Amino acid sequence: MKPLKRLSRELVYKGAIIDLYRDKVQDQDGHIQDYDFIGHKGAAAVMPVTDEGKIVMVRQYRNALDRFTLEIPAGGLNGVDEPGIVCAARELEEETGYKSDELEHLITINTTIAFCNEKIEIYVARNLQKSKQNLDEGEYVDVEEYAIEELVEKVYNTEILDAKTVASIMAYYNKFGR
Repeated sequence: MKPLKRLSRELVYKGAIIDLYRDKVQDQDGHIQDYDFIGHKGAAAVMPVTDEGKIVMVRQYRNALDRFTLEIPAGGLNGVDEPGIVCAARELEEETGYKSDELEHLITINTTIAFCNEKIEIYVARNLQKSKQNLDEGEYVDVEEYAIEELVEKVYNTEILDAKTVASIMAYYNKFGR
């Protein structure tokens, strides 16, 4: 397959989390097509595991779905050059009130490859130490603990729909949980 050629990229909207662009792309036959593209600086997430083997999850309101969701802790990088492991450690403490000096890379995903470049590096955190939850203004998070088998069941019964959380649960279960 021949590569397509991007002819232009125009910024349509600059947001706090994303930037929206309109791309003009030439296909292999010379036809010009318009594409929407969402630029994202990247993110990191973490699966905190207690000494008892429970997974620490967060329940928070998500405006896009207009409901509360059960997820692993995650957040955006402070800049494209911030290491994912630094962001994951920060989000772990901010959202759950735990710290860890033992983070291990689990998986990296691209969330919506058809129109967005968001990449999320996901880590497993062990040796959790109690710290202090430090939520952003307007952020409300409940912290809950589950066995990995309970989370896998929640994935299969569509109680958990968030892509990063589904990928993380299944990767963790296949690597460590059986």
